[in-house]
Amino acid sequence: MVHQEQINISTKGNGDMHDLTEKVNQVVKNSGIQQGMVNVFNVGSTGAIGAIEFEPGLQRDLPEILNKLIPPSRDYFHEQTWHDGNGHSHLQATWLGPSLTVPIANGKLILGTWQQIFHLDCDNKARQRKVMVTVYGE
Repeated sequence: MVHQEQINISTKGNGDMHDLTEKVNQVVKNSGIQQGMVNVFNVGSTGAIGAIEFEPGLQRDLPEILNKLIPPSRDYFHEQTWHDGNGHSHLQATWLGPSLTVPIANGKLILGTWQQIFHLDCDNKARQRKVMVTVYGE
């Protein structure tokens, strides 16, 4: 069986993180699936999905380290083509990845005690984000 729902997020732009764990849990519950997998996918090329301990320190640390490793700059070839200031956004999102797959057992996500599902906006402006959650199993 397959069940799919969309989560909508309003973001503030670069570095804005959202904890999606409870929303994804609700989608799993809505699906009625007891054993299987859930895939959480960001629609768009400047947002990322992952798992982290969702606490204030890491909410600052992750975007800050990304901006050090892949800093905002007008020197990216993307900027030479589009001039939109978000070449680094595409690269950061690509590095982290657009999706995460989590196992389901007994109708619940299998996550560690300090592990939550997050969305990170890497773009340079506020966005309305779509996240597709697909649950499959039995």
